[in-house]
Amino acid sequence: MKAITLTAEHTLALRDLPDPRPAPDQVLLAIRAAGVDDDLPQDAGVPGHELAGVVVGRGPEVTDFVVGDEVYAWADGAYAERVAVPSQLAAHKPAGLTFVEAAAVPRAAVTALQALRAAGTGEGDVVLVHDAAGGVGHFAVQIARALGAERVMGTGDAEFLKELGAEPVDESPADVAVDFSGGETTAAVLREVRDPARAVSTVNPAVAAAGGRYVVPSPSAADLRWLAELADRGLLRVALHRELPLAEAADAHRLLSAGGVRGKLVLTP
Repeated sequence: MKAITLTAEHTLALRDLPDPRPAPDQVLLAIRAAGVDDDLPQDAGVPGHELAGVVVGRGPEVTDFVVGDEVYAWADGAYAERVAVPSQLAAHKPAGLTFVEAAAVPRAAVTALQALRAAGTGEGDVVLVHDAAGGVGHFAVQIARALGAERVMGTGDAEFLKELGAEPVDESPADVAVDFSGGETTAAVLREVRDPARAVSTVNPAVAAAGGRYVVPSPSAADLRWLAELADRGLLRVALHRELPLAEAADAHRLLSAGGVRGKLVLTP
């Protein structure tokens, strides 16, 4: 199979690798698309954590999926034509999303969901999302609404955020504020909430020292199923900034590092 690997010089290159073989509890997927994020491995290996594809094989312990099922997952090794994934990390792809759209969801949207739940987001809340036009942020705006938020304020591309149902940030304190980028944003979310315990960062553990919550998101098939239902009800829109061939993974990461990406970048084998 073709796959992107991280070289000893820490660059991304297209290589030929052996096809993976599924372990007893794994499904073998033919990847149709992979979401791009900035978390590259420290050592040589196949990057990527978000994918959507079709089951082409399975281990003997797998009972939830059969060959031909369309699935999506937060799992390692997504920048490839095939990958073996633990079945407990996968879920059936939302029927209303294409493979490219579905591949943009797993890590980004699960991160947004887990952060908002950690803050206790619910009915009537005013939620502030920083970098709300980004890959994680644009999901957070929509998920906050789905969890019952009365108002969602966001920083970023004002016109785009208006389309998502977010308002510009004003001076009123928020009930919930979430930080997905770190830096000065971490201090900002602590200032912007009535109760610091409802300020959440997924990137900066220092938030906890000031009374906020530090959340380390983790893969969850249950959360993927929740998001799939939301998408199939028409309540989760996927904003795609650009779709690139797998071979152009290095270009995708340069775009991401340069900033200004609205929504998600996706690679297709």
